[in-house]
Amino acid sequence: MKVNSVEFVKSAIKPEQWPKDALPAVAFAGRSNVGKSSLINNLLNRRNVMRVSRTPGRTQLLNFVLLNKKMYVVDLPGYGYAKVPMSLKKQWGPMIGRYIAEADSLAAVVHILDIRHPPTKDDIALLDWLQELEKPTILVLTKADKLSNNQIAKSRKVMSDTLDLPTDAFTIYSSETGRGRDELWSRIDLAVEELRARKAEVAAPQAE
Repeated sequence: MKVNSVEFVKSAIKPEQWPKDALPAVAFAGRSNVGKSSLINNLLNRRNVMRVSRTPGRTQLLNFVLLNKKMYVVDLPGYGYAKVPMSLKKQWGPMIGRYIAEADSLAAVVHILDIRHPPTKDDIALLDWLQELEKPTILVLTKADKLSNNQIAKSRKVMSDTLDLPTDAFTIYSSETGRGRDELWSRIDLAVEELRARKAEVAAPQAE
């Protein structure tokens, strides 16, 4: 996808604060310190759309960014960071859960994992939940520039075996080099088109 315009629209907590224009959205989820903000900035070819913090757990809201005035990129709060106060964790859980489960315009969730480490219990729990909800999920292994090609292949196999998924289910990504950017955009574009097709199919009988 060619990125022509990027506009930060709003931060939200409650469903009534979500955008109401029914444009497709792709949400980005991952463990705190997994490189989510860096990946989004690289994907959108912008430096500071999402603030990259040295302190994990800084994203505390659903952040909506309008891309090319056609779709939303949604940055979800990171999970699994022990130093985040429990009060915030209790707030994030329902906030993230309601958006993923209830947002009609959510085309896919980009689930980001650190290629250098096996999936955590939180990673596995999120993926299981997404599968239970039958939400289209795009798996991305980030920080690929930290490993050699041989190490990447081994880590990809570990991810595949642990999550019981084929190796080609994962996009290898580096926010430093842009590796995997085109592949990730292709997967996102496909998810958005499939959402539009599903909505058109639902709307067709109503139009008759």
